[in-house]
Amino acid sequence: MKRKSIDFTLYLVTDRILSRGRSTLEIIKAAVRSGVTVVQLREKNASTKYFVEEGLQIKDFLKNRGIPLIIDDRIDVALAIEADGVHLGQDDMPLEFARKILPDESIIGVSVGSAEEAIKAEKGGADYLGLSPVYSTSTKTDTGPPLGLDGIRKIREKVSVPLVGIGGLNHKNSAEVIKAGITGIAVVSAIVAAEDPGKAALSLKEIIQRAKNET
Repeated sequence: MKRKSIDFTLYLVTDRILSRGRSTLEIIKAAVRSGVTVVQLREKNASTKYFVEEGLQIKDFLKNRGIPLIIDDRIDVALAIEADGVHLGQDDMPLEFARKILPDESIIGVSVGSAEEAIKAEKGGADYLGLSPVYSTSTKTDTGPPLGLDGIRKIREKVSVPLVGIGGLNHKNSAEVIKAGITGIAVVSAIVAAEDPGKAALSLKEIIQRAKNET
């Protein structure tokens, strides 16, 4: 999959704790069929064996649908299952080393919380930036203060790579974030914890598309 062809419109980040007992694959299937364009597999507490086996199942489903699979943090898992890319936090492996290890076509996203971090990541070759957190959220606790709409605008002025917002985003506030300059919306609980993940994904996709049409 060529890096330049990625559609970041609706980016799903998985979380088994919030899944209401449903499998990650079950949620991904429903969400992708309803409009999710990128999937990030995040497993903070799983064994490497479990992570790899789960990743292979998900990759098999996504491959024929042209949906990229991004692995959170774990470059070894991404390499083992030949995922489309990885997403790195500020405390993960530095981007320059990740780029040396991963195949040339790999997508690398980097979490940023300021314009300074965004500029550095873009110069380092990041394919997209995860702006985090846009709003306060209980899903991730290792982040800085919320960026808000003004923070998004400041970063958008400084970099040209795609921006994916994450943190407290849902059906009520996704439109305003898109209008502020975000390329795509990344969500966890808004889909994973929804009673009907497919319906939630479809509704979010429609909101995002309307907001893009109005900008």
